[in-house]
Amino acid sequence: MKLELRGITKVFGTFTANDSIDLVVEPGQVHALLGENGAGKSTLMNVIYGLYDPDGGEILLDDAPVTFAGPGDAMAAGIGMVHQHFMLVPVFTVAENVILGFEPTSMGVISLREARKRVKEISDRFGFNIDPDALVGDLPVGAQQRVEIIKALSHDAKIVILDEPTAVLTPQETDELLSIMRQLKESGTSIVFITHKLREVKAIADKITVIRRGKVVGSADPSASEKELASAMVGRSVSLTVDKKDAEPQGTRLTVKDLSLVTPDGLTLLDHVSFDVQSGEILAIAGVQGNGQTELTETLVGMHPKARGSITLNGDELLGRSIRQVLDAGVGFVPEDRSKDGLIAGFTIEENLILDLHDKAPYSKGLALDKKVIEDNAVKYVEEFDVRTQSAKAFASQLSGGNQQKVVLAREMSRPLQVLIASQPTRGLDVGSIEFVHKRVIAERDGGTAVIIVSTELDEVLGLADRIAVMYEGSIIGIVPKDTSRDVLGLMMAGMKYDDALAKAAQHETELSAVESDGDLSQGGAL
Repeated sequence: MKLELRGITKVFGTFTANDSIDLVVEPGQVHALLGENGAGKSTLMNVIYGLYDPDGGEILLDDAPVTFAGPGDAMAAGIGMVHQHFMLVPVFTVAENVILGFEPTSMGVISLREARKRVKEISDRFGFNIDPDALVGDLPVGAQQRVEIIKALSHDAKIVILDEPTAVLTPQETDELLSIMRQLKESGTSIVFITHKLREVKAIADKITVIRRGKVVGSADPSASEKELASAMVGRSVSLTVDKKDAEPQGTRLTVKDLSLVTPDGLTLLDHVSFDVQSGEILAIAGVQGNGQTELTETLVGMHPKARGSITLNGDELLGRSIRQVLDAGVGFVPEDRSKDGLIAGFTIEENLILDLHDKAPYSKGLALDKKVIEDNAVKYVEEFDVRTQSAKAFASQLSGGNQQKVVLAREMSRPLQVLIASQPTRGLDVGSIEFVHKRVIAERDGGTAVIIVSTELDEVLGLADRIAVMYEGSIIGIVPKDTSRDVLGLMMAGMKYDDALAKAAQHETELSAVESDGDLSQGGAL
């Protein structure tokens, strides 16, 4: 099915989110929509999907103009959408989520038999390995995304919109998604791929359209370099590498010793974790998602009071203190799930920027908040962190995922810190914003803050780290130098000790060199 947009415009008050956008998606094509956070990509897709009425322009399917009164009309026309924030009910099964809003009935009673059959059919066809009777809340994020895709395909979608689909995925889950996209393309499905991740665009896209501040500013070929794509996206030259001088550690700031966490039913989440972080250095924690990184960062800020061991900051014990006491001691925390743990969606940007400071001067006077100070604070950090919003009084729920992340980062970096703990700090951010965040993290380090970065992005780990700790099954399997190779880190992330990983990587390198030498000799003999 061919999708064409002609002059699509969407306005919110005085803010033009989409400005006369033209776009053509050919049948069986992966069409990437590339742009910064707040560029208008998601708004445009919500117009296509019937969630917003366009204020100008028209939508055509197979050259025939269409109008949608809501998502139901879009789905009936063959358009499916996988939203950046999944539209699933955690306490429902996969089958129940798939039929939600389109419940088949028999004698007035909802029948799940056909839904189960449809889920299994699609799951088997694409190798999704999804149980129709599994509770969605029990599934990992990557599997939940496959449920969203099944939901779209169950309504015979000929065009699937994927809105920032890899923002919350691990590298392994991202690879699986790209494989699924190739299968969908081969089956004749058209895909609109909204992203700002350049490596993924180059790996999967047939065509690239670049949107900047609500307008189409051009198209690009997937063969273009990442630097060229980044420049087109943000409108300026962007550094894709982290520029920093060597760290100058100034003594141990945070010490973690024998930290353990066990669930009531006996499952070990953290197993005698020990490390230290010095003032003026970045310790990056690498590992495949689900190996204890989440529980470690949460325990460090007081979210698991039943943990055992020791966490000392400048010699003072933190374990056993409340979250508020830990934050007041000078710990900044950027959680991996911004929507669940980092923000209150129904609060304004102004309010979210002072969540942990609202009862302190200068934001409050006695029991009353100083609204002028709070407003001025928000204006300052919205500008400094380039939060794309019509107003600092807008609700956090109205922001794109990347802009929500900027609000969390602005709040945590707006006060003097002893330790900064940032889990997936650039998840969902575009290249320009990533460059900015990395500079701010380096500035925190250079100002004497002890920094802990948790990231599943190896490029980020290698770019920011002064030392790298690798986690595996709840333990620190090794702490290694910042120049450790990707191969060695990959082997350690799979559970191999550092010395064994070094030897294995060296053996692999030797074998590759031997193969290449044999190839050269063969070519020489032929000549």
